[in-house]
Amino acid sequence: MRWGDALLLLIVGLALAMTIADAISGAGLSGWIAANLYPLARSIGGGLAMAGWILAPFLLLPLLMALAGGFFGLPDQLAGVARRIISLFDAFSMAVGDAARWFALGLVIVTATVVIQRYVFGFASTKLQESIIYLHALLFLLSAGSTLLADGHVRVDIVYSKLSERGKAWTDLIGTYLALFPMALLILWVSTPYINASWRILERSRESDGLPLVFVLKTAIPVFAVLLIIQGSAMALRAALTLAGRTAPPAPEATEAEA
Repeated sequence: MRWGDALLLLIVGLALAMTIADAISGAGLSGWIAANLYPLARSIGGGLAMAGWILAPFLLLPLLMALAGGFFGLPDQLAGVARRIISLFDAFSMAVGDAARWFALGLVIVTATVVIQRYVFGFASTKLQESIIYLHALLFLLSAGSTLLADGHVRVDIVYSKLSERGKAWTDLIGTYLALFPMALLILWVSTPYINASWRILERSRESDGLPLVFVLKTAIPVFAVLLIIQGSAMALRAALTLAGRTAPPAPEATEAEA
């Protein structure tokens, strides 16, 4: 079983356990969540924001490694640490991507179910219809990191494939710092008050019989930005190792293909 499958099963199991506990307690759990979820989430969010500010300067590490490595070379210990970080970030992106890929199957099943219900049985479920939006959004937002790892995003640069390894490394490094990091940080900055407002009221569907999890869906926006930052850091570290004359660890996809 892949890590992503185990992660998804853990989340589903936790959701089922909470549903059962809420039923046994006579909606006591849902009442506690309504009263305490926002303060708890705000405390956790504040801690994560503080950790983000502390870790932000480390985003410059790949750039400094590339510049210093080109002139002085990289110590073996630093190169080894960079490889371990790359492997860790790659594994994390792959795990989240493996979990998110199941949303594609769910999207097909739910869409087919909605169509059959409406045009065969003349019945419509608002929750099922809205779940299509949830599945579609989560599929693309949560798979962003693994897609970047697999080089699956659209490249505007038409000369990239013709460049040397060092040329590709410089392109990846410059693109990360001029485009990827600024975009992801801007998304985090702009979405923070937007997400906070949604969690404050535990925003739900405008439809009375819709899904009450709009605030959870909107949280996927900053998660998307964080996933891009994590995998972008791994990509920049790979480029830095290449520019410093060091061997960068292969992407998981390449490793599996060779095996």
